[in-house]
Parts: sequence; structure tokens; C-alpha cells
Amino acid sequence: MTTSLSLSDWLDLFTHFLAMSLLSIGGAITTAPEMHRYFVVQKMWLNDEQFSSSIALAQAAPGPNVLFIALIGWNLGLNAAGGVAAGMAAWPLALLGAGVSLFGILLPSTTLTMAAARWGHNNKERREVRAFKQGMVPVVVALLASTGWLLASGQGTPLQAWRPWLLTAVVAIICWRTKVHLLWLLSAGGLLGWLGWV
Repeated sequence: MTTSLSLSDWLDLFTHFLAMSLLSIGGAITTAPEMHRYFVVQKMWLNDEQFSSSIALAQAAPGPNVLFIALIGWNLGLNAAGGVAAGMAAWPLALLGAGVSLFGILLPSTTLTMAAARWGHNNKERREVRAFKQGMVPVVVALLASTGWLLASGQGTPLQAWRPWLLTAVVAIICWRTKVHLLWLLSAGGLLGWLGWV
């Protein structure tokens, strides 16, 4: 896939990630539905496969969840340089895309988190601080559920692609009701995908 990005498009990319950073309560992965809407549906800078692959690869790799942002930026830069066919000549723009995306998503949330954590620690016994923490739990759960819905929906409706939906439901129940470590569940999901079952 190829696309052309002007200087204003790069600035738009950066400012969009700045805004997403402030909405990423519970981690950057919770903003995946909005990023999909913006980059795939509205701007058409990425296709569905690139978007889903960025998330899947980042989740499978060791490290923080925010790695998928770098992969989305990499794919955006790669597309702006002419796609995979451009070869290594596309790497500078791909690196620029990864850097712009990561800097945009990390700058506001890191700054705000440091300030809020310092204030919250100094005021942890205040009633409003405890209420805020308790009130954020359903928001984070809903954002994570919408991300799971988006990723499972990429395979089709539940009747068309029942295996990913079933796997999603089973893993959700296992996480909720047991103490099975997530790495075992990720490994099992990777094995099922490798075998072609999902």
C-alpha cells in the first residue's frame, strides 16, 4: 500500500497521537478502536491487515504494549515512502513514522502521569483521590473490551468466524475466573493461530 504524506499530514499524525495519549487510560492499546477509525477508515493511510498485524506482532513480542504504536508509525512511514516495494530506501521514512508516533503518544501521558502520580501519592488519603481511582476501573475495562471487540471483528461476524470469537470468550472467562498466567494464554493463542485454527 502506498500513500503520500505532506508536512501537514506528519504534523496531523503527531497531534493525533498527542490527543490519543491523553485518552489512553489503561494503556495505549485502549485507543486502538479510535486509531483504527482514524488511520484505516478516515485517512486510509493503513489497511486493515497492516493495522491488525501491528497490534498482533506487538502483543506477541516481549515488552510494553505501546510497541504497537511504533509499528503503526513504521507502516505509515513505509506506505509514505512507496510501500514494501521501495525496499531499504523506505526505511528513513518508516523510522520517522515510528519516532513521530512514539514521541506523540508518550510525551503527554508521561508528563501527566508523573505529575498526577506525585500529587496522588502526596494526597492518597483524600476522598476524591480514592473515588477517582475506583471510578476509572469501569472506564478501563470498557476500553479494553472495545479493543477486543475490534480485533475479533476483523475476522468477520460471529457466525462467519466463530473460532476467534469463541477464543476471545474463553480467554476472557479464564482471565476472570482463574489465576492462569497471561503468558500461557498468549502462548496457547499463538499456537492455535500457527496451527491455523483461529
